Amino acid sequence: MTVEFDAAHLGPILYYRGLEGDALQLAAMVMLPIGERPETLRTDAGDHAPTLLREIGRSAVWRYDFGLTPSCGSYRLGDQSYDVQTDLHGDMRIAFASCNGEEKGDLDRDQEERNRMWAHMCAEHRRAPFALLLQGGDQIYADEATEGHPLSEDWPDKAGRPRNAEELKDLADHLRLRFAERYVQALFGEAPSWIMARVPTLAIWDDHDICDGWGSLYRSKTHSEVGQCLYAVAREMYLLFQHAAVEGDIPDLFMDETGTSLSWQRALPGVKLLAPDLRAERGRRQVLGAYGWSAVEAMKPGSEHTFVISSVPLLGPRLSLVEGLMLMIPTMQKYEDDLRDQWQSRAHRKEWIRMLKQVIAWREEAPVTILSGEIHLATRAEMGPDETRVHQLVASGIAHRAPPQSYARSLGTLAGLGDAPVSGHPIRIHPLPGQSQRYTAERNYLELRRTHGKWHAVWHLEESGDTVPMVLE
Repeated sequence: MTVEFDAAHLGPILYYRGLEGDALQLAAMVMLPIGERPETLRTDAGDHAPTLLREIGRSAVWRYDFGLTPSCGSYRLGDQSYDVQTDLHGDMRIAFASCNGEEKGDLDRDQEERNRMWAHMCAEHRRAPFALLLQGGDQIYADEATEGHPLSEDWPDKAGRPRNAEELKDLADHLRLRFAERYVQALFGEAPSWIMARVPTLAIWDDHDICDGWGSLYRSKTHSEVGQCLYAVAREMYLLFQHAAVEGDIPDLFMDETGTSLSWQRALPGVKLLAPDLRAERGRRQVLGAYGWSAVEAMKPGSEHTFVISSVPLLGPRLSLVEGLMLMIPTMQKYEDDLRDQWQSRAHRKEWIRMLKQVIAWREEAPVTILSGEIHLATRAEMGPDETRVHQLVASGIAHRAPPQSYARSLGTLAGLGDAPVSGHPIRIHPLPGQSQRYTAERNYLELRRTHGKWHAVWHLEESGDTVPMVLE
């Protein structure tokens, strides 16, 4: 599949910036051919002119910044009006999704099949509107973006050595276009673009937004000239397409003004959202670096309910046992990066405990629920005694097809061993409501529903349908 960036006017995609009083602060992004001026965005409060963010190939990316209030819940571009849920003080629905693609051949998939769960989300929004869309990582699968250029064709098995700056610049230009075409597919497909024009989004990235296993690969690869070029382009495109932002916007959107860590926090009435960046500083022996930990320690939980977005599940089975076994079997060592990527890896255990203790400290101030994706399965977990229980909800694979049932069963067996890295706070993996296995192998997304002041979780499963609402306390 080849995307012609000057073929059509694309957008808008809506992004959540925060609250000023009762007013939602939003951004809307559009793409159109270079030289064509976007139309004025109109709300009841006035007209809003766009800002040019950057040009890619023959396309330009523009952003509108504006606000909507409970009494002004729509905006207009051209002859199209878009309604947005702006009354957020009572009942509320938030959607959470992750893993929007596949490692191989994603650009060539049938779009109706690929976006089936996005279409389901659109139907749900028409029935009762979502106020926010949280995206928990792997919004694109950029693994094939390195193909087609001599410096990166064999990445990550081999990283080419550029002879001069011009070759490295040519690689950056190649990668920029390849990343952009994947973002165009992910954001501007019929169903995703419909919902994202009406529901503001917030996103955190994971490895496939860069390349498979970024940060768990060996330093000789990630810190090579090709590896650093790949990361720089992926970061630039993540800012642009997942936040409608460029480098100069970082101090306004992220907790680390230097942009070394892209951790963020936001609030809605009665809700706090905390999202530590688990990729920017990741290495084979660390998940977060100094900037990431500074951001985590500065995060403040809400007074009513706090959702923590961990792109990699924070509560999980004892994968260190499998990791040790794999290292003893030469044919299985190729999967080491996948296990090293998890919080539960032996290499990250001290850091994992540190994060768990931070979550427990937040739980002392308010109910805490962890949201995660990454594993292409749906599941849930609990940590701690009943009086200070922490829930984890995993919704993974809105577009990625589910792995075999045998894989889900094997992982469920491993999860039965249990773990308690923090004394007095055992971790338990449970089936979804109505399911018999701990892990459900179906495409899915998650709904967080506040009704009469209480939060509930509902998984929307491709084959099994919707789960019974589960109370979050």
